[in-house]
Amino acid sequence: MPTHTDPSVLYPEVAACGSLATALQAEANGLLGATPVTSPDFAPLLHATAGSTLPHRGPLEINAHSHERRWSIRGTEPFQNMPLIDGSTDDLAEVARAARAWHDGTSLAGIRQAAPFVHLTGRFEVPDRDPARLAESEWQSMRLEAGELEYTWKDSYQALIETAHAEPALRALYPFTSHWALRFSTTTRPCLTVVGPCLIANSDGTYVVGKDFTGDLGRFTTTYEAVAAAVRALPSGLGSVTLGA
Repeated sequence: MPTHTDPSVLYPEVAACGSLATALQAEANGLLGATPVTSPDFAPLLHATAGSTLPHRGPLEINAHSHERRWSIRGTEPFQNMPLIDGSTDDLAEVARAARAWHDGTSLAGIRQAAPFVHLTGRFEVPDRDPARLAESEWQSMRLEAGELEYTWKDSYQALIETAHAEPALRALYPFTSHWALRFSTTTRPCLTVVGPCLIANSDGTYVVGKDFTGDLGRFTTTYEAVAAAVRALPSGLGSVTLGA
């Protein structure tokens, strides 16, 4: 199918409404109820946000693709601005159902049930911002992401994530990735405090550990050796994870 950069060509019904927010309301035919949906002035045909009744949910971001007829969503928690749900669909009515469920405080699994295109990132909601729970949520998301990868080195990367998660000293830290290298922090997002080494899964099935990306702490043939080396490189006296505010 040919693609267009002019949103009025890709989305004529949205253009007729004047904004994506208005088109969503029209497509929903009353389903959105009191859900506040707005579009920005700078690109009203391509963007919209839907608010939530829950203070620990940010507005659901709704974006139209510019080269194919499709809409994407991203629902975040506002403290770290990390996605709890995302997904894309060519059905605007499905977007409206997701927006209503997000607004009404429906559980994350319930949102996916209401709109099957929704993808759960693995993160769970932590209304009280407990840093240990935020770290646990990030680990869960990372493990899910590793299992969903389609790259050739998926198995090696997934094995590294799972082995690191099984090690209590690393599991107690807040995990994050940089260029697919597994790293750790003593604080949550939004302000990370990097600690210890980084671990990298190579495409040849080996693993390197280093103070940076050079692998200066060794190359290993198993995840267990790599994780053990990473634990040895951790500084002593690390306390509990704290909020990175």
